[in-house]
Amino acid sequence: MAKEREPERVKRAVEVARAAHEGQLRKTGEPYIVHPLAVKKILEEWGMDEDTIIAGILHDTVEDTELTLEDIKKEFGEPVAFLVDGVTKLSTARNGMRDIDTYLPATKDNFLRLMIALGDDIRVLIIKLADRLHNLRTLSALPPDKQKKIAKETLEVFAPLADRLNMGLLRVELADLSFKYVDPRRFEELKNLITKYNKSAEKTLAKIREEVAAALKKEKIRFEISGRVKSVYSLHKKLAKHNQNINEIYDLTALRIIVDDITDCYLVLGVIHSLYTPMEGRIKDYIAMPKQNGYRSLHTTVITKDKHIVEFQIRTREMHEYAERGLAASFYYNEQKVTENYKKGKIEHLPTNLLWITELQNTAAKLREGKKVDLKKLKINLFADKIFVYTPKGDILDLPKGALPLDFAYKLHSEIGDHVVGVKINGKMSNLNKKLEQGDIVEILTSKNQTPKSSWLDRIITSHARTKLMRALRIKPPEERVTTIKKASKTKKK
Repeated sequence: MAKEREPERVKRAVEVARAAHEGQLRKTGEPYIVHPLAVKKILEEWGMDEDTIIAGILHDTVEDTELTLEDIKKEFGEPVAFLVDGVTKLSTARNGMRDIDTYLPATKDNFLRLMIALGDDIRVLIIKLADRLHNLRTLSALPPDKQKKIAKETLEVFAPLADRLNMGLLRVELADLSFKYVDPRRFEELKNLITKYNKSAEKTLAKIREEVAAALKKEKIRFEISGRVKSVYSLHKKLAKHNQNINEIYDLTALRIIVDDITDCYLVLGVIHSLYTPMEGRIKDYIAMPKQNGYRSLHTTVITKDKHIVEFQIRTREMHEYAERGLAASFYYNEQKVTENYKKGKIEHLPTNLLWITELQNTAAKLREGKKVDLKKLKINLFADKIFVYTPKGDILDLPKGALPLDFAYKLHSEIGDHVVGVKINGKMSNLNKKLEQGDIVEILTSKNQTPKSSWLDRIITSHARTKLMRALRIKPPEERVTTIKKASKTKKK
């Protein structure tokens, strides 16, 4: 019976939205209802729960029609009204954001409201991302100045947020659609470069696929193998890091292998390394150490006997679904657990890879209480690019851009962080004020005689390291405790 009622609520939502938007047209000249129906389809493709889909259908009604939140609450319930209200607040906040990077006084209040809207329920953001995706797909209907403004905002805010939610397919589409409007000449240039490269590499990749497939069949491993082409915007960013040298880009195309379980992932890695020579420093185990957004996969770059360089990505089906759809896939695989936790406000029970949402919700709570929040630090945590650094043994850690050695040490383990006496970066002695860079090999030097210092508070940027350090400072002997707290307080004032 429940299954019969669910479609009826969605059908009713479409009827209500159609009536509310009657007579309204989009800039494309189409009836406005085309947009909510497109958002509905996107949310369904992402596997979102029923309340989110209904809220997606109704997301513009309160802002653009006579329909009220009270009307929505009576017809579809409190959860749907809550989500629609969140999207409305988010739209209002976004309209005031002229330049999110500079935090001008005119934008600060709107950005605070944005954070509050996101912090209440992450499904608000998912609806807004679906809304943004369809608007970008139809962006050609707007004047050029608005096209560029919306595209730039998407690159700066919404694409990075999609990445933080590990919604890989969405991130790629948002970024490429936006880049096409932000820098059309560069977009076409890189698109043609990728097409040309793929055409020249087609025969080589086909041969490698056959070799790998034959070896995996011999080992009786069940698998699927396919190609993955690098997106235009990803190539643009990577070329910027490598002084526009295309020869330094090893993953323009990659072969992706999907298997049944984690054991098979490592078996496949062994088979590939028995066929080809792995490149030093290019083996990345995101299964043992997932990225902060929850991404899991094995990556390896190899050199074939014909001297061709190829990247492989190896993962299970569930890992692949999460890599493509991210948080939306988590709703799909854990719908009852995740969705009910949101409804009950039990954020602490989210899967481990989604616990960063707790930070966002805590920030929202502080803002509602009128407490001060350092927006620049918040922006580092939510929007800034990550860097990947290595231990001498080759383990990978991801940190925010601008992270320092103590951030690295405390991410390894609080016992390591508490006893740091020095650091080697890329084999050379360095200091604790040195910002880490992409690809650095970091060796932390420790001593049992070393104890945490309050001055270290100026040498960390991550909330994780700060929490660990403050905890260590508070457990110092009573005679030192007062001095330590005073020092910490002076450091904060500075």
